[in-house]
Amino acid sequence: MNKNFLWGGATAANQCEGAWNVDGKGPSIADVELGGKRGTPRVIHDSVQPDTYYPSHEGIDFYHHYKEDIALFAEMGFKCYRMSIAWTRIFPNGDDAEPNEAGLQFYDDVFDELLKYGIEPVVTLHHYEMPLALVKKYGSWRNRKVVDFAVRYAKVVFERYKNKVKYWLTFNEINAILISPRPWHQAGLVYGPDENAADTKLQAAHHQLIASALSVKAGHEINPDFKIGCMLIYHLSYPYTCNPEDQIVNREKMLPQFYFGDVQVRGYYSNTCQRLIDKIGGKIVMEPGDEEILREGVVDYIGFSYYFSSVESVEPMKEMVGNIAKGGRNPYLQITDWGWQIDPTGLRTTLNQLYDRYQKPLFIVENGVGAVDTVEEDGSIHDPYRIEYLRKHIQGIKGAVEIDHVDVMGYTPWGCIDLVSAGTGEMEKRYGFIYVDKDNKGNGTLARSRKDSFFWYKKVIATNGEDLED
Repeated sequence: MNKNFLWGGATAANQCEGAWNVDGKGPSIADVELGGKRGTPRVIHDSVQPDTYYPSHEGIDFYHHYKEDIALFAEMGFKCYRMSIAWTRIFPNGDDAEPNEAGLQFYDDVFDELLKYGIEPVVTLHHYEMPLALVKKYGSWRNRKVVDFAVRYAKVVFERYKNKVKYWLTFNEINAILISPRPWHQAGLVYGPDENAADTKLQAAHHQLIASALSVKAGHEINPDFKIGCMLIYHLSYPYTCNPEDQIVNREKMLPQFYFGDVQVRGYYSNTCQRLIDKIGGKIVMEPGDEEILREGVVDYIGFSYYFSSVESVEPMKEMVGNIAKGGRNPYLQITDWGWQIDPTGLRTTLNQLYDRYQKPLFIVENGVGAVDTVEEDGSIHDPYRIEYLRKHIQGIKGAVEIDHVDVMGYTPWGCIDLVSAGTGEMEKRYGFIYVDKDNKGNGTLARSRKDSFFWYKKVIATNGEDLED
């Protein structure tokens, strides 16, 4: 690996910070959502309901434990830490006249603590949360006015942290808005019974792309040294057979990855984008100047999440796997308890696909395996399944870098410390190197413990990925 390779870990504010209404923070779309258990839909409320347990309201209380957690990250040797800013800590309602100083100061303190240990913050502006007030007052990203509020928020944090944060991401898994049947996470959208969902999702996606481009342009004006990237959920899919028709079907499956990549990296809606628009069956209303905005706001690098792959066929698939993005079961791959296939070779394939298409630096900002961890009587936590998963995926990265000559900036495994699952609200679906004592019902001390994978990853970082053995 390059000597400047950014080893680290990743979290999101709404899944770890807690303190959902502390120090002037307003309610976000994440604060009124109850995760559905495996296979059941999430429950979305209009407002925070009394006597209701929302797992994200406390999260793992990173808000009050950040110094302890960052010290543990430093002990592992992190070069960077991917995190997000909660928009509602800065602008509680989204359209407030002035930002909330207490919220700004909190992130000042977090960044100072990271920099004290030489850890680079990698900051996502929009990670599956936005002010609930913008949904109620403006209809969320349906409304072009929300673009203005989002860009103002971006400018405020860019200006405030211009000497502390170098690496930024605009929207987390932005393409999920066109994949999810109900994109509440991604855009605060719940379609009305008479609403044209195709038009709404395409228009909301366009507004997010405009907000991203304007934010990138503003960030580069505030600090030319900023590196600002996009972030895609990359659901790799293979043709199920060598039937040529399976190749066509599989290309259709991959369209959402390239739709947003083409706009954010190339600066325009390509023929691939038009094909997906046709397939969805909606339309986009462009305002004068939008094409120029997209051209001028292209990103510096591509961040992406990669967890699993699937297969596609013209024939009906007997078994489906995945989460937001679902596909057919691949008989050659193992599968997790949550129905996600384990495909480390697919990460190398993904890196090659993205680099071949865009020739931009790549950053793997999410990758990992959710599993049930057991605390032994002596307090130890043995997680060989996590070590094995990460070892094989790092080997895939090394193959892409050292054999295929792909430019990879860094690697931040998801949930480097246990946190609340975005999809299910569970704590038992654990990803971290650090165990947090909390269960699905909110019981526990929140004490932090090192898993076996903690010490393994520390060695991986210290050897720059050369020593991957237990």
